[in-house]
Amino acid sequence: MPPTVDIPAARPQEDARPRVSDIAARLERLPMSGYQRRIFAIIASAWLVDQIDVALLTFLLGSIVVAFGLTPTEAGQLAAMTFAGQLVGNILAGTASDRFGRKAVFQVTMVVWGLASLAAAAAWSLPVLMACRFLIGAGVGGEAPVAQAMVSEIVPASVRGKYIAIMEGFWAVGYVLSGAISFFVLPYLGWRWAFVVVGLLSLVMLAVRRSMPESPRWLAEAGRGAEAEAVMATMERAVERATGRPLPPVPATMAVAAVRPAPRLGAVATLFAPEYRLRTVMAFGLWFFALIGFFGLNSWIAVLLKERGFSIVGSVGFVTLITLGGIPGFAAAALLLERAGRKPTTALFLVCAAASAYLYGNAGGDAVLTVAGVAVTWLFVAGFVMQFFMFGMWSCLYAYTPELYPTRARATGAGFASAFGRIGAILGPMIVPVLVRDHGPATAFQVGAGGFLIAALLVLILGVETRGKVLEAVSH
Repeated sequence: MPPTVDIPAARPQEDARPRVSDIAARLERLPMSGYQRRIFAIIASAWLVDQIDVALLTFLLGSIVVAFGLTPTEAGQLAAMTFAGQLVGNILAGTASDRFGRKAVFQVTMVVWGLASLAAAAAWSLPVLMACRFLIGAGVGGEAPVAQAMVSEIVPASVRGKYIAIMEGFWAVGYVLSGAISFFVLPYLGWRWAFVVVGLLSLVMLAVRRSMPESPRWLAEAGRGAEAEAVMATMERAVERATGRPLPPVPATMAVAAVRPAPRLGAVATLFAPEYRLRTVMAFGLWFFALIGFFGLNSWIAVLLKERGFSIVGSVGFVTLITLGGIPGFAAAALLLERAGRKPTTALFLVCAAASAYLYGNAGGDAVLTVAGVAVTWLFVAGFVMQFFMFGMWSCLYAYTPELYPTRARATGAGFASAFGRIGAILGPMIVPVLVRDHGPATAFQVGAGGFLIAALLVLILGVETRGKVLEAVSH
């Protein structure tokens, strides 16, 4: 049983500031309504456009290689710049969000990657394009821990994992839309206009985000009690209007905090405090090995298909189609995260991603050019299944990580874990061309599968279960 604390019916007259436990209890007793879903939709739709931009290079890399006459090493370096930017963005925006608030940092990240995307369309050399991709990565990477923290702090514990998993489902939709934009824009306007389209979308989402509230949990934790109370009261009135009935009372006793108060440490120091140390090792390793597998394979998948005989446009279309498998993958992960739990679901998707990546790497073989019908059919099935589990894996990572840390370090923990993942994402696209050159494409997929298996072992050995627990209870 999680530890409990008593929540008084009324705060003492001399202390008008709401405590963190008060805010948590009031948030957790709110039924899900159209109001919370609207906030979630704003975060998720912005997330959708972000991922369109991140995925764009997967589909445009073949054209950019031709336009700039890149060697495989240079192409790998270009792909790695996005992840280098994400690493920096994860750390800076994650820590800034815990210090300055969720809403402001969320807005800044959108401006950074939107302007960088428009600048990428005008890039006249490889170094300029690499700089633009770095900034795109910094903006989108900074957004990730902030979005995780916001959704986890607003949505009740009973459905928290499901909603974060659904948010990640927009990532798969964004990936597919990125492929669709590339498929229709590339033949007629070229790769530069694909960046223009995505940059313009960012302006629309920036306007939408302005209506988002600040996290009342963060405001209370930061000591800004009057603002926390104002936002909380606004949310309560909005939920009452949305549901058309009075809110349930705040329970007299609720599992929202540990019996022994946690020491007041800085956000980064908290990650390495004794009670969080093993969680941090698990989270950092999980992200590193999962992303070295995912991006090592996906950044090069269209290029590998081109080497197997597909045209540039044909390989883009094929990757777009198999990526559709990620959408039911997210849905399945959202269901299992709440029913089976975070730990077993995360391990299951990682193990299945490893198996399907191995199968995809060995699908079709040299027969793809001579027996096109049969080979492409098996290649499609194997690729669809691989994307099902790899994209479902993302739901697990994003649902699980922010639950491991307290509010004062939640975005920092998610940001640092994501940053370790970006190190893997940087290494993956660099390792793959060497493996392909020396040992063939199948070896690259085998190494990616190994990364998924190591990540699964870390979860099984060091992971803790967080399903259905109030954030203030599970983070102590």
